[in-house]
Amino acid sequence: MLKNSIRSYGWVAIIMHWLTAMMVFALFGLGYWMLTLGYYDAWYRLGPWWHKSFGMTLLLLTIFRLTWKLTQPRPTAIGKTFEQVGAKLGHALIYALLFITMISGYLISTADGRGISVFDWFEVPALITSIPQQEDIAGQVHWYAALSLVIIAIGHGLAGLRHHFIYKDETLKRMLRPLKD
Repeated sequence: MLKNSIRSYGWVAIIMHWLTAMMVFALFGLGYWMLTLGYYDAWYRLGPWWHKSFGMTLLLLTIFRLTWKLTQPRPTAIGKTFEQVGAKLGHALIYALLFITMISGYLISTADGRGISVFDWFEVPALITSIPQQEDIAGQVHWYAALSLVIIAIGHGLAGLRHHFIYKDETLKRMLRPLKD
């Protein structure tokens, strides 16, 4: 039940899916809230520390998730052909936006040459620091990619609910728990 089957996703894929969703929305909320913080606010330094630490964790999770996805069987597609194509394009867009958001976040955080501390356990070094206006450009890309990611993720969730309540198929069920073959 850990691995995927042709009928449903396994526990590993299911947990990674929901953990990713929770982290994306939490990071977006935290990042949006951080925009309101003043220099003397107690969270002015702590908020970014959490945001960067969980952002780097999400990057590692996403790399593992993509590797898992590429090495596991894919459950049989449900729905009409145009819906299947839309789902594939939607998933590809979500992965692209995840990477764009995380890479741009890395470029913001390392623009001054300092690495990123991940929960004070280890540091991710600053490898790229010479892009003109790196922090500003990466900041704009980060904001719009994150906003787009959240909007697409909401649409993704609504599509799952449509499958469950209108089409009454197993699309959502197989992402909640493994189904027996």
